[in-house]
Amino acid sequence: MTIGRGVTTRRPNAGRIASMTLARRALLGVAAALPFSAIARAQARPVRVVVPFAAGGAADSAARTILPRMGERLSITFVVENRTGAGGSIGGGEVARAAPDGTTLLWDASSHIVNHALLRGLTFDYTTAFTAISQVCTFPQVVAVKADFPAADIAAFIAAAKARPNTINMGTQGNATAGHLGLARFAREAGIEVTHVPYRGGADAARDLAAGNLDGVFITALSARPVVESGRARFLAVATAQRQAGLPGVPTLAESGMPGFDVSEWVGLFAPAGTPAEATARLHAALAETLAEAEVRARLERLGAVPVGNAPADFARFVTQGRAAMATLVREANIRIE
Repeated sequence: MTIGRGVTTRRPNAGRIASMTLARRALLGVAAALPFSAIARAQARPVRVVVPFAAGGAADSAARTILPRMGERLSITFVVENRTGAGGSIGGGEVARAAPDGTTLLWDASSHIVNHALLRGLTFDYTTAFTAISQVCTFPQVVAVKADFPAADIAAFIAAAKARPNTINMGTQGNATAGHLGLARFAREAGIEVTHVPYRGGADAARDLAAGNLDGVFITALSARPVVESGRARFLAVATAQRQAGLPGVPTLAESGMPGFDVSEWVGLFAPAGTPAEATARLHAALAETLAEAEVRARLERLGAVPVGNAPADFARFVTQGRAAMATLVREANIRIE
């Protein structure tokens, strides 16, 4: 992969779709007339929520915090299924091909709005394959390095990278993710060249950082925090516009000589295109009510997440605008995957 002139990609191991059953096809004819709970009961099985990133990362942790409470409201059992790989497009493709009957949903991250511009050979169209339900929450990104990396701050990191072009390995939560694009922008603005190592989630990148197999990471604070707290890594900066309440001593990249730098990961809930409007409305209502719970908000705060819960129309507008902005960034920064 080439990201302008700043980042070269080294790939770790890659990985692994089911067809629609006749029973599910039969339900399509009546799905539009049934409320969401009735659809789920007709299927007589839990609702599958595909998280296209690794267990333990930001998207997965948010799903496992929120979905059980949503399920209680809807009298539905949600089952999280991690389908990782290719910047989230493997899991995305599985949901794109699923029946729009309310039994398969997508819990996706910000790669949802850039994959169309960055990944070649997609077997589905992100712009038409999904119905937006709600943006769930956002997560701050951080720059962290292994404990013995010879840099105490961003200025020293940049100096080290300039002294050793393309020898510093930086992990992210995957191709086309906020971490990937944040790293690309960071390298471009700093005038450095580093090697990008995409993983199937921030937790996987954090484990390799802890093991000393990476020099640093550009991932969510949630994924990086355990490694930092163990003493095996250090935070250098957060990538948000303001310092984070949970990391008050960590400066922003904007404070570190990159004014205006603000890159956050987000997660949102989607259904296959054609899912009945009543189903998506019930899902959004249950999500919004869940996000309003004090206990849920407290748990999200501990994850470093900021709850959102906007309406389907607002989220759809956000996705459309973000997709256009990301296409421009990919083109102007010459970001590509080879």
